[in-house]
Amino acid sequence: MNSRGGRGGQNPTMDQVAEAAGVSRATVSRVINGATTVDAKIREIVERAIADTGYVPNVAARSLVTRKSNSVALVISEPDRPHDSSFLNRIFTDPYFGRITAGATGALRPHDIHLVIIPTDAADHHHVLRYLRQGHVDGVLLISSHERDPLPRQVHDLGIPAVVSARPAAPLAASFVDVDQRLGARLAAEHLLARGCRRLATISGPLDIPSGQDRLDGFRSYLANRGLADVPTVEGDFTRAGGEASARRLLAEHPGLDGLFVGNDLMAEGALRAIQDLGHRVPDDVAVVGFDDSSAALDCRPRLTTIRQPVEEMAAEMAEVLMAHIATPGRLPRSVTFQPTLIVRDSA
Repeated sequence: MNSRGGRGGQNPTMDQVAEAAGVSRATVSRVINGATTVDAKIREIVERAIADTGYVPNVAARSLVTRKSNSVALVISEPDRPHDSSFLNRIFTDPYFGRITAGATGALRPHDIHLVIIPTDAADHHHVLRYLRQGHVDGVLLISSHERDPLPRQVHDLGIPAVVSARPAAPLAASFVDVDQRLGARLAAEHLLARGCRRLATISGPLDIPSGQDRLDGFRSYLANRGLADVPTVEGDFTRAGGEASARRLLAEHPGLDGLFVGNDLMAEGALRAIQDLGHRVPDDVAVVGFDDSSAALDCRPRLTTIRQPVEEMAAEMAEVLMAHIATPGRLPRSVTFQPTLIVRDSA
Protein backbone atom coordinates (compact mmCIF):
# COMPACT_ATOMS: atom_id res chain seq x y z
CA MET A 1 0.00 0.00 0.00
CA ASN A 2 1.39 3.37 -0.97
CA SER A 3 -1.53 5.67 -1.71
CA ARG A 4 -0.62 8.67 0.43
CA GLY A 5 -2.67 11.70 -0.53
CA GLY A 6 -6.12 11.87 -2.04
CA ARG A 7 -7.04 12.56 -5.66
CA GLY A 8 -6.09 16.00 -6.83
CA GLY A 9 -4.08 16.67 -3.66
CA GLN A 10 -7.18 16.39 -1.45
CA ASN A 11 -7.03 14.83 1.97
CA PRO A 12 -7.52 11.03 1.86
CA THR A 13 -11.02 9.81 2.68
CA MET A 14 -12.24 6.97 4.86
CA ASP A 15 -13.31 5.16 1.69
CA GLN A 16 -9.73 5.28 0.40
CA VAL A 17 -8.48 3.85 3.70
CA ALA A 18 -11.05 1.04 3.43
CA GLU A 19 -9.95 0.32 -0.16
CA ALA A 20 -6.28 0.28 0.84
CA ALA A 21 -6.96 -2.03 3.78
CA GLY A 22 -9.37 -4.30 1.90
CA VAL A 23 -12.12 -3.84 4.46
CA SER A 24 -15.46 -2.05 4.67
CA ARG A 25 -15.86 1.60 5.48
CA ALA A 26 -17.75 0.56 8.62
CA THR A 27 -14.74 -1.43 9.84
CA VAL A 28 -12.47 1.58 9.37
CA SER A 29 -14.94 3.68 11.35
CA ARG A 30 -14.97 1.17 14.20
CA VAL A 31 -11.17 1.16 14.36
CA ILE A 32 -11.00 4.96 14.38
CA ASN A 33 -13.60 5.18 17.14
CA GLY A 34 -11.83 2.63 19.33
CA ALA A 35 -14.38 -0.18 19.14
CA THR A 36 -13.17 -3.27 21.02
CA THR A 37 -15.01 -5.71 18.72
CA VAL A 38 -12.50 -5.41 15.86
CA ASP A 39 -10.10 -8.33 15.40
CA ALA A 40 -6.53 -7.37 16.37
CA LYS A 41 -5.07 -8.35 12.97
CA ILE A 42 -7.71 -6.37 11.09
CA ARG A 43 -7.13 -3.40 13.40
CA GLU A 44 -3.41 -3.55 12.59
CA ILE A 45 -4.12 -3.63 8.83
CA VAL A 46 -6.47 -0.66 9.08
CA GLU A 47 -4.04 1.34 11.21
CA ARG A 48 -1.29 0.65 8.67
CA ALA A 49 -3.58 1.83 5.88
CA ILE A 50 -4.36 5.00 7.82
CA ALA A 51 -0.64 5.67 8.21
CA ASP A 52 0.14 4.87 4.57
CA THR A 53 -2.64 7.02 3.15
CA GLY A 54 -2.05 9.89 5.57
CA TYR A 55 -5.74 9.89 6.51
CA VAL A 56 -6.63 12.28 9.36
CA PRO A 57 -9.94 11.52 11.13
CA ASN A 58 -12.48 14.30 11.37
CA VAL A 59 -12.32 15.04 15.08
CA ALA A 60 -15.65 16.85 15.14
CA ALA A 61 -17.45 13.98 13.42
CA ARG A 62 -15.74 11.45 15.65
CA SER A 63 -16.85 13.38 18.73
CA LEU A 64 -20.45 13.12 17.56
CA VAL A 65 -20.10 9.33 17.52
CA THR A 66 -18.06 8.79 20.67
CA ARG A 67 -19.37 11.81 22.61
CA LYS A 68 -15.78 12.36 23.66
CA SER A 69 -13.59 15.38 22.93
CA ASN A 70 -10.31 13.60 23.76
CA SER A 71 -9.36 16.69 25.74
CA VAL A 72 -8.93 17.33 29.45
CA ALA A 73 -8.81 20.74 31.13
CA LEU A 74 -6.10 21.64 33.62
CA VAL A 75 -7.86 24.41 35.54
CA ILE A 76 -5.59 26.49 37.77
CA SER A 77 -7.77 28.44 40.17
CA GLU A 78 -6.45 31.16 42.45
CA PRO A 79 -8.38 33.63 44.59
CA ASP A 80 -7.80 37.34 44.32
CA ARG A 81 -5.13 38.44 46.80
CA PRO A 82 -4.42 42.07 47.64
CA HIS A 83 -0.89 43.26 46.77
CA ASP A 84 -0.28 40.08 44.74
CA SER A 85 1.89 40.01 41.66
CA SER A 86 0.24 39.17 38.36
CA PHE A 87 -1.77 35.96 38.49
CA LEU A 88 -0.45 34.74 35.13
CA ASN A 89 3.09 35.67 36.15
CA ARG A 90 2.79 33.43 39.22
CA ILE A 91 1.52 30.53 37.12
CA PHE A 92 4.27 30.68 34.53
CA THR A 93 7.15 31.38 36.93
CA ASP A 94 6.32 28.99 39.78
CA PRO A 95 8.00 25.64 39.00
CA TYR A 96 5.14 23.78 40.69
CA PHE A 97 2.71 24.52 37.87
CA GLY A 98 5.20 23.48 35.21
CA ARG A 99 5.77 20.17 36.99
CA ILE A 100 2.03 19.55 37.22
CA THR A 101 1.65 20.23 33.49
CA ALA A 102 4.55 17.96 32.58
CA GLY A 103 3.30 15.08 34.73
CA ALA A 104 -0.27 15.27 33.46
CA THR A 105 0.77 15.61 29.81
CA GLY A 106 3.08 12.62 30.08
CA ALA A 107 0.25 10.44 31.35
CA LEU A 108 -2.36 11.67 28.85
CA ARG A 109 -0.27 11.72 25.66
CA PRO A 110 -0.10 7.91 25.16
CA HIS A 111 -3.91 7.90 25.20
CA ASP A 112 -4.07 10.66 22.57
CA ILE A 113 -5.74 12.99 25.06
CA HIS A 114 -4.89 16.68 24.85
CA LEU A 115 -4.41 18.97 27.84
CA VAL A 116 -6.10 22.38 27.77
CA ILE A 117 -4.59 24.77 30.35
CA ILE A 118 -7.09 27.23 31.82
CA PRO A 119 -5.86 29.75 34.40
CA THR A 120 -8.72 31.41 36.26
CA ASP A 121 -9.41 33.66 39.19
CA ALA A 122 -12.67 34.43 40.94
CA ALA A 123 -13.71 37.04 38.37
CA ASP A 124 -13.46 34.54 35.52
CA HIS A 125 -15.11 31.46 37.04
CA HIS A 126 -18.36 31.91 35.11
CA HIS A 127 -16.48 31.74 31.79
CA VAL A 128 -14.71 28.55 32.86
CA LEU A 129 -17.94 26.90 34.00
CA ARG A 130 -19.65 27.80 30.73
CA TYR A 131 -16.74 26.30 28.77
CA LEU A 132 -16.89 23.07 30.78
CA ARG A 133 -20.68 22.89 30.54
CA GLN A 134 -20.52 23.08 26.73
CA GLY A 135 -18.64 19.77 26.57
CA HIS A 136 -15.33 21.01 25.17
CA VAL A 137 -13.45 18.63 27.50
CA ASP A 138 -14.15 15.20 28.95
CA GLY A 139 -12.87 15.96 32.45
CA VAL A 140 -11.04 18.39 34.70
CA LEU A 141 -7.76 18.34 36.60
CA LEU A 142 -8.33 21.10 39.13
CA ILE A 143 -5.57 22.90 41.00
CA SER A 144 -7.38 24.61 43.84
CA SER A 145 -7.11 24.36 47.60
CA HIS A 146 -8.14 27.73 49.02
CA GLU A 147 -10.97 27.63 51.53
CA ARG A 148 -12.92 30.43 49.89
CA ASP A 149 -12.62 29.12 46.33
CA PRO A 150 -16.11 28.04 45.16
CA LEU A 151 -14.84 26.40 41.95
CA PRO A 152 -14.32 22.83 43.26
CA ARG A 153 -17.95 22.68 44.40
CA GLN A 154 -19.18 24.31 41.18
CA VAL A 155 -17.28 21.84 38.99
CA HIS A 156 -18.55 18.96 41.13
CA ASP A 157 -22.12 20.17 40.71
CA LEU A 158 -21.73 20.17 36.90
CA GLY A 159 -21.34 16.39 37.05
CA ILE A 160 -18.22 16.42 34.89
CA PRO A 161 -15.43 13.99 35.92
CA ALA A 162 -12.85 15.87 37.99
CA VAL A 163 -9.81 15.27 40.19
CA VAL A 164 -8.42 17.86 42.60
CA SER A 165 -4.69 18.41 43.11
CA ALA A 166 -4.86 18.32 46.92
CA ARG A 167 -7.22 17.52 49.74
CA PRO A 168 -10.18 19.90 49.26
CA ALA A 169 -10.33 22.68 51.83
CA ALA A 170 -14.09 22.18 52.26
CA PRO A 171 -15.79 18.77 52.51
CA LEU A 172 -16.42 17.49 48.98
CA ALA A 173 -17.07 14.03 47.53
CA ALA A 174 -14.30 14.36 44.95
CA SER A 175 -11.20 12.39 44.02
CA PHE A 176 -7.91 14.03 44.95
CA VAL A 177 -4.17 13.36 44.98
CA ASP A 178 -1.94 14.81 47.69
CA VAL A 179 1.32 14.32 49.57
CA ASP A 180 1.55 13.68 53.33
CA GLN A 181 2.14 17.33 54.19
CA ARG A 182 2.49 16.85 57.95
CA LEU A 183 5.07 14.09 57.49
CA GLY A 184 7.10 16.33 55.21
CA ALA A 185 7.16 19.10 57.82
CA ARG A 186 8.13 16.58 60.49
CA LEU A 187 11.06 15.43 58.34
CA ALA A 188 12.22 19.06 58.15
CA ALA A 189 11.99 19.46 61.92
CA GLU A 190 13.84 16.19 62.55
CA HIS A 191 16.66 17.24 60.24
CA LEU A 192 17.10 20.68 61.79
CA LEU A 193 17.16 19.21 65.30
CA ALA A 194 19.67 16.59 64.19
CA ARG A 195 21.95 19.43 63.01
CA GLY A 196 21.84 20.90 66.50
CA CYS A 197 19.46 23.76 65.74
CA ARG A 198 17.42 24.80 68.80
CA ARG A 199 16.18 28.33 68.01
CA LEU A 200 13.82 27.38 65.21
CA ALA A 201 11.26 29.34 63.22
CA THR A 202 9.11 28.80 60.16
CA ILE A 203 7.71 30.74 57.24
CA SER A 204 4.41 29.02 56.51
CA GLY A 205 2.45 28.94 53.31
CA PRO A 206 -0.92 30.72 53.13
CA LEU A 207 -3.00 29.50 56.04
CA ASP A 208 -6.26 29.46 54.09
CA ILE A 209 -5.15 26.29 52.29
CA PRO A 210 -4.78 22.81 53.79
CA SER A 211 -1.15 22.40 52.70
CA GLY A 212 -0.14 25.61 54.46
CA GLN A 213 -1.97 24.58 57.60
CA ASP A 214 -0.68 21.00 57.56
CA ARG A 215 2.98 21.93 57.01
CA LEU A 216 2.82 24.43 59.85
CA ASP A 217 1.00 22.03 62.18
CA GLY A 218 3.33 19.15 61.35
CA PHE A 219 6.43 21.26 62.06
CA ARG A 220 5.20 22.83 65.28
CA SER A 221 3.62 19.65 66.66
CA TYR A 222 6.82 17.66 66.24
CA LEU A 223 8.89 20.36 67.93
CA ALA A 224 6.36 20.70 70.77
CA ASN A 225 6.76 16.99 71.46
CA ARG A 226 10.50 17.62 71.74
CA GLY A 227 10.07 20.43 74.26
CA LEU A 228 10.16 23.36 71.80
CA ALA A 229 6.64 24.70 72.11
CA ASP A 230 7.14 28.37 71.19
CA VAL A 231 8.11 28.44 67.51
CA PRO A 232 8.03 31.88 65.84
CA THR A 233 5.95 31.85 62.66
CA VAL A 234 5.32 34.26 59.81
CA GLU A 235 2.66 33.52 57.21
CA GLY A 236 4.06 33.69 53.68
CA ASP A 237 2.51 33.73 50.22
CA PHE A 238 4.59 31.13 48.28
CA THR A 239 6.57 33.82 46.40
CA ARG A 240 10.29 34.73 46.48
CA ALA A 241 9.52 38.28 47.54
CA GLY A 242 7.24 37.03 50.31
CA GLY A 243 9.93 34.67 51.58
CA GLU A 244 12.53 37.43 51.63
CA ALA A 245 10.27 39.85 53.51
CA SER A 246 9.23 37.16 56.02
CA ALA A 247 12.84 36.16 56.72
CA ARG A 248 13.85 39.79 57.33
CA ARG A 249 10.99 40.14 59.80
CA LEU A 250 11.88 36.92 61.64
CA LEU A 251 15.55 37.84 61.95
CA ALA A 252 14.69 41.33 63.17
CA GLU A 253 12.40 39.92 65.88
CA HIS A 254 14.53 36.83 66.65
CA PRO A 255 18.19 37.65 65.96
CA GLY A 256 19.38 34.36 67.51
CA LEU A 257 17.48 32.25 65.01
CA ASP A 258 19.57 29.24 63.92
CA GLY A 259 17.12 27.03 61.96
CA LEU A 260 14.35 27.91 59.50
CA PHE A 261 11.72 25.76 57.80
CA VAL A 262 10.14 27.48 54.79
CA GLY A 263 6.81 26.36 53.32
CA ASN A 264 8.04 26.12 49.70
CA ASP A 265 11.25 26.43 47.70
CA LEU A 266 10.46 29.79 46.12
CA MET A 267 10.01 31.42 49.52
CA ALA A 268 13.14 29.63 50.74
CA GLU A 269 15.11 31.15 47.85
CA GLY A 270 13.97 34.60 48.93
CA ALA A 271 14.71 33.79 52.58
CA LEU A 272 18.28 32.73 51.74
CA ARG A 273 18.84 36.05 50.01
CA ALA A 274 17.63 37.96 53.07
CA ILE A 275 19.63 35.88 55.54
CA GLN A 276 22.86 36.39 53.62
CA ASP A 277 22.19 40.07 52.93
CA LEU A 278 21.93 40.56 56.70
CA GLY A 279 25.38 39.05 57.18
CA HIS A 280 24.46 35.53 58.33
CA ARG A 281 26.13 32.42 56.96
CA VAL A 282 24.07 29.50 55.65
CA PRO A 283 24.08 26.88 57.09
CA ASP A 284 26.68 27.80 59.77
CA ASP A 285 24.59 30.55 61.38
CA VAL A 286 21.13 29.70 60.03
CA ALA A 287 20.20 26.36 58.50
CA VAL A 288 17.33 26.47 55.98
CA VAL A 289 14.99 23.71 54.77
CA GLY A 290 12.41 24.25 52.01
CA PHE A 291 9.53 22.20 50.63
CA ASP A 292 8.89 20.88 47.07
CA ASP A 293 12.31 20.00 45.60
CA SER A 294 11.58 22.15 42.57
CA SER A 295 14.10 23.69 40.17
CA ALA A 296 14.28 26.64 42.58
CA ALA A 297 16.05 24.39 45.08
CA LEU A 298 18.96 23.99 42.67
CA ASP A 299 18.97 27.66 41.70
CA CYS A 300 19.56 28.68 45.33
CA ARG A 301 23.02 29.52 46.64
CA PRO A 302 23.77 27.51 48.65
CA ARG A 303 21.72 24.73 47.11
CA LEU A 304 18.62 24.10 49.11
CA THR A 305 17.96 21.20 51.46
CA THR A 306 14.27 20.52 50.97
CA ILE A 307 11.34 18.14 51.32
CA ARG A 308 10.55 16.49 48.01
CA GLN A 309 6.98 16.00 46.93
CA PRO A 310 6.88 13.97 43.69
CA VAL A 311 4.77 16.49 41.78
CA GLU A 312 5.18 14.92 38.33
CA GLU A 313 4.16 11.50 39.66
CA MET A 314 1.25 13.04 41.55
CA ALA A 315 0.03 14.84 38.41
CA ALA A 316 0.31 11.62 36.40
CA GLU A 317 -1.76 9.84 39.06
CA MET A 318 -4.36 12.61 38.86
CA ALA A 319 -4.59 12.01 35.12
CA GLU A 320 -4.91 8.24 35.57
CA VAL A 321 -7.66 8.64 38.16
CA LEU A 322 -9.46 11.10 35.90
CA MET A 323 -9.30 8.76 32.90
CA ALA A 324 -10.81 6.02 35.06
CA HIS A 325 -13.68 8.36 35.99
CA ILE A 326 -14.22 9.28 32.33
CA ALA A 327 -14.22 5.63 31.26
CA THR A 328 -16.58 4.56 34.06
CA PRO A 329 -19.03 7.32 35.02
CA GLY A 330 -20.33 7.05 38.55
CA ARG A 331 -17.14 5.64 40.08
CA LEU A 332 -16.74 6.39 43.76
CA PRO A 333 -14.26 9.16 44.65
CA ARG A 334 -10.70 8.04 45.27
CA SER A 335 -7.91 9.66 47.27
CA VAL A 336 -4.20 8.94 46.77
CA THR A 337 -1.51 10.17 49.18
CA PHE A 338 2.18 10.17 48.22
CA GLN A 339 5.07 10.06 50.68
CA PRO A 340 7.55 12.97 50.92
CA THR A 341 11.32 12.52 51.26
CA LEU A 342 14.12 14.66 52.68
CA ILE A 343 16.67 15.84 50.10
CA VAL A 344 19.86 17.00 51.83
CA ARG A 345 21.97 19.60 50.05
CA ASP A 346 24.05 22.56 51.25
CA SER A 347 21.65 24.85 53.11
CA ALA A 348 21.06 22.53 56.09
